[in-house]
Amino acid sequence: MIRIAPSILSADFADLGRELAAVSAAGADWAHVDVMDGVFVPNITVGIPVVKSLRKATELPLDVHLMITNPHRYVGQFADAGAHMVTVHLESETAADISRSLDTIRSHGALAGISIKPDTRAEAVFPWLDRVDMVLIMTVEPGFGGQSLIPHTLDKVKAVRAEAERRGLELMVEVDGGVNARTARACTEAGADVLVAGSAVFGAENRAAAIAALRAGV
Repeated sequence: MIRIAPSILSADFADLGRELAAVSAAGADWAHVDVMDGVFVPNITVGIPVVKSLRKATELPLDVHLMITNPHRYVGQFADAGAHMVTVHLESETAADISRSLDTIRSHGALAGISIKPDTRAEAVFPWLDRVDMVLIMTVEPGFGGQSLIPHTLDKVKAVRAEAERRGLELMVEVDGGVNARTARACTEAGADVLVAGSAVFGAENRAAAIAALRAGV
């Protein structure tokens, strides 16, 4: 099953409730929420209060991607705020803190994900595959929307998918960055089954057509 997760980073922040209603009606499966602190990545976006408000405004599962330092301090709060999935970056913490973050996410009733940047080797997440529900491969440098997909990152999607299958794990693999109707097929052929798309959906005049075009890449 391929899931489409429009990123609210490209939505109209003055009317997020209406924006989420529109993409939900257009066929989105999840809403992707990029949380940035201006330290781990060079941008600042939203936090826990916004996730709480989004939870009240939509029935879409909230796919919360933490691009922040020391996420172990906050993962439980994001789960309690209504996140369906909370994803932390491998590069943001020590191994002990990553372990603590994943345990905390699960104990607060959310699914747990782990993400890597374009320059981090796929093998770095292998020790965590049996501890997570999803691996998020960043296909652009995290921090800003509207970038072009970096082709070599799809090799990491293939590597993670192959390792998960070798171990018999039911693992979701998500890609985020530069995903559109032209690149979706390459992403799914590499093994991705969750596609994050920001401007390709929220920037489209016909969002239902845009989501359908992403699915057509399957």
